[in-house]
Amino acid sequence: MIAGPLRDRTILLHGAEVPVGRDPGNVVAISDASLSRRHCMLVRDEGSYLIRDLESRNGTFVNGVAVTESSLHHGDQISVGDSVLLFLLREEVEEPASSHVEFEEGTTHATAQLRPQDVLYLQPDRVLSELPSTSRIGRNLIRDIEELQAQILNLIFEVAPAERGAILLDGHGSERFASVFARHRLPHSTQPVRVSRTIARQVLEQGIAILGADIPRSEGLSEVDSIVKSNIHSLLCVPLTVFQRVIGCIYLDSTTPGIHFDMDHLELVAAIAGISAVALENARRLQWLEQENLRLNTEINLEHNMVGEGVRMKEVYQFLSRVAPIDSTVLIHGESGTGKELAARAIHRNSPRAAKPFVPINCAAIPEGLLESELFGYERGAFTGAVAQKKGRLEMANGGVVFLDEIGELAPALQVKWLRVLQEREFERLGGTRPISVDVRLIAASNRDLEEAVHAGTFRRDLFFRLNVVTLVMPPLRERREDIPMLAQYFVSKSSAKCKLKPKQISPEAMACLAHYDWPGNARELENAMERALVLSSSEMILPEDLPESVLEKDSPPGITPAKYHAAVKELKKTLIVNALEQGRGNYTEAARILGVHANYLHRLIRNFELRGVIRSFPSARTGTGSGSRS
Repeated sequence: MIAGPLRDRTILLHGAEVPVGRDPGNVVAISDASLSRRHCMLVRDEGSYLIRDLESRNGTFVNGVAVTESSLHHGDQISVGDSVLLFLLREEVEEPASSHVEFEEGTTHATAQLRPQDVLYLQPDRVLSELPSTSRIGRNLIRDIEELQAQILNLIFEVAPAERGAILLDGHGSERFASVFARHRLPHSTQPVRVSRTIARQVLEQGIAILGADIPRSEGLSEVDSIVKSNIHSLLCVPLTVFQRVIGCIYLDSTTPGIHFDMDHLELVAAIAGISAVALENARRLQWLEQENLRLNTEINLEHNMVGEGVRMKEVYQFLSRVAPIDSTVLIHGESGTGKELAARAIHRNSPRAAKPFVPINCAAIPEGLLESELFGYERGAFTGAVAQKKGRLEMANGGVVFLDEIGELAPALQVKWLRVLQEREFERLGGTRPISVDVRLIAASNRDLEEAVHAGTFRRDLFFRLNVVTLVMPPLRERREDIPMLAQYFVSKSSAKCKLKPKQISPEAMACLAHYDWPGNARELENAMERALVLSSSEMILPEDLPESVLEKDSPPGITPAKYHAAVKELKKTLIVNALEQGRGNYTEAARILGVHANYLHRLIRNFELRGVIRSFPSARTGTGSGSRS
């Protein structure tokens, strides 16, 4: 995405069809009122893609040409509303050609160079008297920036004999432009407007206006190869300046030998640029504010109990807001303690089923023999002790959402039954003879890699494909460390209410230790650590010594000097572990027996103290004579 609300976003294309539009249900959802709800579709076509317009209101353009259906090639630019998408088949790409503008290189020695203070656009009264329509650009705030640019170029065509015009905004180092808009004087021309990048770069960097009145006869611009090849006879480029800051430029040219720009044209176009620059900047700022307001409203309106404002969590919130209104099955991946159930509840709370039940089922917590009856219920007499009919959780969730946590733990027989539920939305109670139809949305979660389970033969391939419709990966806490301070303080407040204790602040040293730790148990481990620290703390603040040993065992964060006591204890532990491993000749089980601890605890200590490099130096560790329990 090189322009529009999703600018600078990279979208990987997966699947046979990729819908684009303003509806949140599209794979590429763009918050832009000028787009139709389903604007166009990218369709896989033998390794590449073609684009198909879905009878959109404002049309779909490929390289500046309106299309109904068109094949896409590497480097093609797609324009929909205010957005410009660059289609790439490989990552290596040179400067992209605009759908409206093609840039050409060359060196230049212009025939005339004028600075803004030397041009009459500092005296707009003359322009307003000659062209009353310019007053509307200066006085009125036109919300649609594309409409504003079209009016500016139409106005310029009234005062200058240009055949083509382009407005280039926001040069990033004068190499790339955030926005380009071009137009031919003849409305039916579909050829791209070619712009000399050298001219545009000079105008942007130096803030000067350049005039080439009769290029073939001049000694400056006639040396620019790109201009000569394009048969340009007259050229004019003026800066767009707001408070002495160049925000872009207006570029005009003509290929007709009898048409020449002169100083009057330069003064009039520069005056229009002076009036238009403020209007363009205001329109851009308003557009940005509207888009930012829409984004923030989306986040605010998403009801959830998750804590975090980092980049990874914002991506999660955006995903939830898009999938919640749709009834698709969702599969949530993530390590234990990352908040998979919170995400599932957020989807339910923001969906049309919010008023209906949310029924969570932990497939790993219920014994296999009871899970089937818990899920599907049973009829009277189905087994010994079944003295009455009982509805299962699936039936109780009718109209709502069923959340299957740790679905990777389902037994093969239950996997078959769930496959039928997903396909037919019906099941039978234990001991029953008639199918029962249910209207439920399924959200599943797993901390296991289900694809690996499929390859290992422990999870059905067809069930995996049925579940893997829309996938969310909850980020582990170590990948969103910027959220740790907010989470830690939140858990302190939560624990203080639970334990009826006074809330405490976390000292900077303790917070640095929290942020430096990897948190293998994720938010659940952090919550337990903060409750422990609050209960055990004897001072006005939570200090490093109030934190669990596993947090303090980690090397101290930069700039933080650990207390002598903790540093000494850490060194003593390291020495004891190394000595035990030497006695056990690298055998973890033997070393754990010598220390009197469980082997898993020893593994954690070795990981926290980063002693693996030391252990590899033991002869038995190198030759593999140690226990197979080593990792």
